[in-house]
Amino acid sequence: MKKRFNDTGLCIAGKHYMADTSAKLAAIMELVEEGAYFAINRPRQYGKTTSIHELSLALNKQSGYLAIQISLEGIGDTVFENEVVFCQNFIDDLAYRLERTHPKYAEFLKKDIDAAISFKFLSRAITNFVLFCQEKVVLLIDEIDKASNNQLFLSFLGTLRDKYLEAHRGLGATFYSVILVGVHDIKSLKLKTSPESSGKLNSPWNIAIDFTVDMSFSPQEIEPMLADYAKDKGIEMATAAIAEKIYYYTSGYPYLVSKICKVADEELLPRKGQQSWDIGLIDEAFKYLVDEAYTTTLFDDMAKNLENNPGLYNLVFEVSFNGKRLPFNILNPDINLGSLYGILVNDQGMCRIHNRIFEQKIYSYMLSKQSRKQYLLSGMLASRFYSDDVLYLKNVLLGFQQFMKENYSKKDTIFLEREGRLLFLSFLKPIINGKGFDFKEPNVAEERRMNVVVTFAAQRYVVELKRWEGEAYHQKGLQQLSDYLDTYSLKEGFLLIFDFRKEKEYKEELIQYKDKQIFAVWV
Repeated sequence: MKKRFNDTGLCIAGKHYMADTSAKLAAIMELVEEGAYFAINRPRQYGKTTSIHELSLALNKQSGYLAIQISLEGIGDTVFENEVVFCQNFIDDLAYRLERTHPKYAEFLKKDIDAAISFKFLSRAITNFVLFCQEKVVLLIDEIDKASNNQLFLSFLGTLRDKYLEAHRGLGATFYSVILVGVHDIKSLKLKTSPESSGKLNSPWNIAIDFTVDMSFSPQEIEPMLADYAKDKGIEMATAAIAEKIYYYTSGYPYLVSKICKVADEELLPRKGQQSWDIGLIDEAFKYLVDEAYTTTLFDDMAKNLENNPGLYNLVFEVSFNGKRLPFNILNPDINLGSLYGILVNDQGMCRIHNRIFEQKIYSYMLSKQSRKQYLLSGMLASRFYSDDVLYLKNVLLGFQQFMKENYSKKDTIFLEREGRLLFLSFLKPIINGKGFDFKEPNVAEERRMNVVVTFAAQRYVVELKRWEGEAYHQKGLQQLSDYLDTYSLKEGFLLIFDFRKEKEYKEELIQYKDKQIFAVWV
């Protein structure tokens, strides 16, 4: 069977090219061997289902363990409306999962289905079953988000918690380890202890230990997947360098790692009529994914989550556009949501957009929401800014300076500090659309500056956006821009300075800094 890169559903060894997750699997196995109850809560398409599938296979190959994996996806809503139906369906589902591999266990479970008319009797059925089994029974429940806000399911978790505590007191038997898998953190959910005690809430899963295994892929975990591909295709590939480049764009987000490889293999290589991979191919795959006309369900969900949560939208705007360095405090509801959805990540205690693909998609999405960009260029000739193969970036900056002077000179400082960068990027977008591409380089280390890389035809340009903070900071900024230009082997750079002083001057200056020419414009 021909292997491929998979970007939908479960990844299966032998059918799909997969990253080497053996170290992650070993770390999770350790938790299971300790008899831990825990939840794997990670963003959508983060490899959760594949991981527990691999874990289940590994456990069932290991002597002394019986792993049973069930999913709440696709079981319908009626199951969660009635306690009897839920309890009987749960036992029936366990039996169904065991029919092929352990028919004796399946038959034993089926005998208790009719008697499971409440959680009390379900508890007894679980005890009877684990005592009957010769192995340590590990229960894995996937897609728990479907039922995470259902009171009946929370009561079920409360039953598992009570059985866990009783077993540790020597008063019964239960599942050796239980793993819940989904996006939301089940430990944060609350269970009413009784109808009368609406004010007394108790977590149904406070027995769970913290799950700290890093589920993102490192370059070292990505490289074996590329080596496997190269071997299959009979080609030479600089696997280590390409793995680093994939990580550069994806930060190891599992879906994005597979997706960028899939685009390279199935979309770009056929167009080129070649088989070999190089760094440039990954750059092209990145541009393919962040193109404004391209989307996936993951990108759609990201936009929807930002749209539906104004607090999160504003926070991401400040981080992405204005470079604000915000402490990553998970107790902050907006930061918590951003982390839950995979948009924000903790970078040395500060908030950062998870990866460069998300950063660019968010950048384009927020720019597209600015209706003002439809009239930014009114009265300005397009030929002033570009010809067939050259972008006149000096003229773009001067045009923006003119626009700001005419339209925003009387705006308050707070507005301009928040919207200034967005205004320029909205000004730039329609100029380069169709012929060029602009990429915002993430920079969490420096709050007040932003680097934008613009490609137009065969040319590349770098423009830095920053606010005026005095001459000393200006000189430091020139050095930083010079260093950044070196990464692209460029000798010419551009600088857009937002000056919020009352006595500011709209001016431009050609600066010779070491071996670089930097054209600077003040607005």
